[in-house]
Order: sequence, then C-alpha cells, then structure tokens
Amino acid sequence: MWQGSYTNPIIDADYSDPDVIRVGDDFYLTASSFNCVPGLPILHSKDLVNWKIIGHALQRQPPYDVFAKPQHGNGVWAPSIRYHNNEFYIFYGDPDFGIYMVKARNAAGPWSEPLLVRPAKGWIDPAPFWDDDGNAYLVHAWANSRSGIKSILTINRMSPGGTKLLDDGKMVFDGRANHPTIEGPKLYERNGYYYIFAPAGGVTAGWQTVLRSKNIYGPYEDRIVMDRGRTDINGPHQGGWVETKSGESWFIHFQDRGAYGRIVHLQPMKWVNDWPVIGEDPDGDGKGEPVTTYRKPNVGREYPVVMPQTSDEFSSNKLGLQWQWHANPVDSWMTIIRGRLRLRGVPHEDLWTTPNLLLQKLPSRRFMVTTLVDGSHLMEGDRSGLLIMGREYSYLAIAGTAGGLRLVRPDKTIRELKNKSVFLRVSMSDGICEFSYSTDGKNFSPAGEPFTAKPGVWIGAKVGLFSLGHGYADYDWFRFAPLAQSAQTPARAR
Repeated sequence: MWQGSYTNPIIDADYSDPDVIRVGDDFYLTASSFNCVPGLPILHSKDLVNWKIIGHALQRQPPYDVFAKPQHGNGVWAPSIRYHNNEFYIFYGDPDFGIYMVKARNAAGPWSEPLLVRPAKGWIDPAPFWDDDGNAYLVHAWANSRSGIKSILTINRMSPGGTKLLDDGKMVFDGRANHPTIEGPKLYERNGYYYIFAPAGGVTAGWQTVLRSKNIYGPYEDRIVMDRGRTDINGPHQGGWVETKSGESWFIHFQDRGAYGRIVHLQPMKWVNDWPVIGEDPDGDGKGEPVTTYRKPNVGREYPVVMPQTSDEFSSNKLGLQWQWHANPVDSWMTIIRGRLRLRGVPHEDLWTTPNLLLQKLPSRRFMVTTLVDGSHLMEGDRSGLLIMGREYSYLAIAGTAGGLRLVRPDKTIRELKNKSVFLRVSMSDGICEFSYSTDGKNFSPAGEPFTAKPGVWIGAKVGLFSLGHGYADYDWFRFAPLAQSAQTPARAR
C-alpha cells in the first residue's frame, strides 16, 4: 500500500526544462543538456519521486564539427519525450540549426542518430502530438536572440513518423500582451480539449500558463494555473504533465537556483471545470502555488529512495552515467585501467575553451567531493585536478614544473609535492567552495581562499576533473559525501 510524503525538490540537481511520460508502470524524464555530452539524459522512476539515470539519447551532438569545441549555452534546448507506436521519441530544438528527433525501442537505448526534422534558426522547445485521427503535429516556441521573434507559439503539421514537417506552421497563440516570453509548450488532449502547457514571464519571475481550445489551431483561451504565490519557489518554470495508472495528475517543473542550476519539483495537479490547477489552491481561484511537502503519488506501493548517481569508483571500463564532457568527446581523452581513470591532457590555456572537461551536476546545496590523483606522468607545464566550473571557475590541481610537482590553485602555488599522489577535496555550502588537500587521506589542510561558484550559460556550476597539457594523471576514485560527514578515503596513497 502506498503511503508517506515527499519533499521538493525531488531532484536537487540541474535538470533544466524537464519533460516526463509514463509507459506502463514506469516514468521517464529527459531534460536540456545544452553543450554537455553525452546529452539528453534519460532518468527512470517508479513513483515520480525517486529517479536514477539510465542512459543518454545523444552520444555525440551534431553538427559534429561545431560541437567538437565547447559551445556554452548552445545545443540541446528544452526537449520533449513521448511514447508512440511502441517507440520512444525525443524532439529537441537547437536554436542555431533547427529541430532534431531521436527515437528508440528502449528508453535506456540505443537511440537513433539525430535526424534534422527542420533546419531553422530560432525554433526552440518543440513538442510532438499524435491526434486520435492519425494526424501528427509539432508545437514550438521562438528564440528572440536568433529569430527576432518571441512570445508566440506555432503549430506545424508533421508526418506520422515524425521525420518531417508538412507545412510552414500557424501561429496559435500570441502572448506578447499578457504572457510575455511564453515558451516551452507541451501539447495534450483531454475531454475534447486541446491543451498547451507553457511557462511565461521568464525563468525567475514567471508563471505557468495553460491554453485550451476545441480546435488544435485555436482560438485558445488562456489561464495562469500556477505562480509563485506566497512561496520562495521562484518561477516556477517549464515542465510536463503526467498521469499515474491510478488516474492522478502530476506536474514536474524546474526552479532556478543560480549556481546550483535548475532543480526539479513535483506538484500535485487536479482538474476543475476542464482546467488544470497545479499545486495547492487555498483560495479556490484556480491558480495554484507550489508545494514543499506533499503525499506521494499513488502508484500502488512504496519504492526505495533513489537519487541520480554521483560517486564513481572507476571499477567499470566505462564512466558512470553522471559524467558529461564539455564538447563531443575523443576516445583518447580517457581510459579506465585497473580501476583507475587515466585522464589525458589537451593543450589549452583557458578552461573556458577546453573541450575535455569531465564534469557532473552539483547534487545538493551542501556537499563535498574527494578524489585521489597520481601526477607521476604530468610533464612540465601540465595541470590536472579538481574543478568547479561555471562562467567563472576555480580548481585545485597538480602542476608539472621543471623542479617537480606542485599543488596549485589558478593564481597561487600552495606547496611543493614530495609525493606523486595527493588527495584533493572541495566542500561547497550555499555556493561557497573551499578547497583542501591531504597526503594521507585523513588530515586535510586548506588550499587557498574560498571561491564563490557561478552558473554557466543556462546551466548551473559543475564539479569534476580536468587535465591540460601533454601528459596524463590517474584518478583512483571520485566520491561525494554530505558536508556534515567525512568522505571515506583509503589510508594509503600510491
């Protein structure tokens, strides 16, 4: 018997523009990945509360030559995931190149190579819809930065297989007067109405708009069905509606938390006079506000606590699914040999333009990461270490010099190293990062001044590893722990 409650956020990590579906007893979620590769993360849940990464739909990002270099803030914007004719579909917009589609029989993959459904500039946030009469459609928004158009929504006819658009589209809603910057549309049908769920008003100050019409091309009535209300959940922004087998409606959306990225919330949803009401509506005016704690969805039973993966022991010949590169990866960047990650350097001066940054999302407001690195094979001028990356970045690294190895921050030498191996740590609390090091894995010493993390372009800050230069460094493991606890580290260093 299901019971208990959950507390938002359900995923305290940067899964921007989440979209969700149910297939049988299983729920699947994808999110924007921008320039990070592999992209289009696929998360799985049995209860809408506990989520685990099961794969990625995009192993390399097209155009492949363009994304061989970091393209901060470009790439995958606001995907939508659907299940149709026994296949999973994801449509996503690249604001510079157009609308792409990938599909798979199994949500964990393998997924097809991206198909460019429509070359276009400034088309974003696509969502497909297959009607009961066999017709297929695609709704999308517009990026003002590329097209000079914003705050309107367009619907195109689409081939039944989702491989091409059949017309130039029709504007179905103009939000410039009352719903500026309307975007992220999701198209559904219920009780004879077509609904478009779309956030408006901007990421941090906006609200959830829902449109409805008896005709897919409108005219659409509009209503704000959730805003911030009396809560501290800013936005609340873009997401998707999903139903449980028991008939309950739920809405998943994100909240922008600055350096921590766009974290994921789950809201109860009910239907009143064929309008959705999202969250709690204490005054009954049809406009809800986000909940912080609520009863869990009725999925028939309890499921154990699961969170997206973080730590990696490098015990497999593959990286954990939590890792992403900052550009399309090259095989020579890394290997895993006898339980150690070998991260090879790439010659670069500035980490902002470096493609082989191996990073993952911040997992919570307060945490620490510890890793053990062996710098024996770093050459003069090389650097490799632990990185916090955003529009600004900082790190603690081993540097190769003519006189041997040094422990360094970006603008400071911390100490000369007698050992080839050193434990590196960063602790983060409310955006403040403190780096430290140890030679025995037990006693850690501060390493320079604290650093205030900054978000990247449309993404939160990330944490991970880097190697610059011509040599390589070996990492034994990469471990997260709650900040209040001690990271478990072996008593020896190679």
